[in-house]
Amino acid sequence: QVQLVESGGGLVQAGDSLRLSCAAAGRTFSNYAMAWFRQAPGKEREFVAAINWSGSSTYYTDSVKGRFTISRDNGKNTVYLQMNSLKPEDTAVYYCARARLTNTGIRTREYEYGDWGQGTQVTVPS
Repeated sequence: QVQLVESGGGLVQAGDSLRLSCAAAGRTFSNYAMAWFRQAPGKEREFVAAINWSGSSTYYTDSVKGRFTISRDNGKNTVYLQMNSLKPEDTAVYYCARARLTNTGIRTREYEYGDWGQGTQVTVPS
């Protein structure tokens, strides 16, 4: 198993930026696809962005395309989510997750991820 620890959340104004980080400790990080999900109050957790094991391929949900960027540094066992032009509807707890299988491409379904962080709160007041 791997421990995932998110950081970087906070309270920001609409239009501001934040960079979330997810540090992995334990088993190998670099061979796994990684993703960010989020859960807003009263809603189900939803997919936000994913990156394949090498970092050569990324995928985003439509609502964040052009505003969010997922990246990874396998040497630091860390995945990032750069969030620009934040909107009130981005308010949520953000979770990073590691895919169940190694050396796979992009995965967007929750069940395809087996390890999760504790989450970090992002709040953008309206």
